[in-house]
Amino acid sequence: MDIALVVVFVLAAFVGMEVISKVPATLHTPLMSGSNAISGITIVGALVVAGMVGTPWAKWLGFAALVLATTNVVGGFLVTDRMLQMFRKKDRPPPAAGGKAAATGEAAREPAQV
Repeated sequence: MDIALVVVFVLAAFVGMEVISKVPATLHTPLMSGSNAISGITIVGALVVAGMVGTPWAKWLGFAALVLATTNVVGGFLVTDRMLQMFRKKDRPPPAAGGKAAATGEAAREPAQV
């Protein structure tokens, strides 16, 4: 293995860890959604590799890559959807009969007798 590839891999891992650690928590969801979309490229690559090779072993390896990449993309979008549901406002039940007093929990007051 070429030492230059190892150096590039180590530097990429270090830069990736530094970038991810500096991202605020509010940007994790959009960043993860974007990375899921980029992971779709993996599916295209797996399809190309599985279609170009002639040996059965390489075809099975390409198929396994396609299944794993699809699982990664679908799982990532499901997790992103679940996280986005956490930011949505919850539906409130409609106010009960009696108007504002019943909705706020206050008892209706009787008018004072003169």
